[in-house]
Amino acid sequence: MPFSLQGRVAIVTGDSTGLGKAIGLALGKAGAKVPVSFQNNQARAERTLAEYQEAGIETLLLRSDVTTEDGVEALFAAVEQKLGKPDILVPNATCEQPLRPIEEYDWEFYQRMLDFFVKSPFLLAKRGLPHMKSQGWGRIINITSEVYQRSVAPFSAYVAAKGGQIGWSRSMSRELAPFGITVNMVAPGWIPVERHETDPQEMKDDYLSQIPMGRWGQPREVGDAVLYFASGEASFITGQTICVNGGMSPW
Repeated sequence: MPFSLQGRVAIVTGDSTGLGKAIGLALGKAGAKVPVSFQNNQARAERTLAEYQEAGIETLLLRSDVTTEDGVEALFAAVEQKLGKPDILVPNATCEQPLRPIEEYDWEFYQRMLDFFVKSPFLLAKRGLPHMKSQGWGRIINITSEVYQRSVAPFSAYVAAKGGQIGWSRSMSRELAPFGITVNMVAPGWIPVERHETDPQEMKDDYLSQIPMGRWGQPREVGDAVLYFASGEASFITGQTICVNGGMSPW
């Protein structure tokens, strides 16, 4: 079957909600085993677990902090014991993303952004690569953002961290290509999910008015892009980005 992930194990961090859940569902429905990983909201994660199970996905529920080495080790150990060794990694977990002038940020917040978008992908890859290299197959798919290419402001902490994640991904794509491991990126536009429910309506209206396709993107469309990069059909593609934003890209 095209895009089949039968026999694969995927870790999608932060997949109890939002785009992460859509990604996990897409990979799981294609045959991958996908745990539900979360850090804070267990009740929400349990609802997602039930949704995965209803879709026929082999899964389990795990609490982990993927910005720490101990948290990543605990996540991998539990997945390896229950589901098998992961060969698809999708660093997706995030924290709050306020738009603020630079004078209102502090380095602690900048560091938090770097922990999620540079440190966490590094820790996940370092832990997962021995298995991927041993089998000559692996997929790392970073969820980046259009904000880097569009120079969104006042959003410097998030944009800087996403820029670091993009640079890391491009370098890793060349480093890992000889081992049959691809590293690609999916860059969503603003796709409203649960955490956007309280965003100002005028901001939503303004963004929607700029989308060339004239509609909001759907979370499943991000999931489908990740599924493509994870599949065998994308085996000769690495270091690339799919922008899921209805034509908002400035190039």
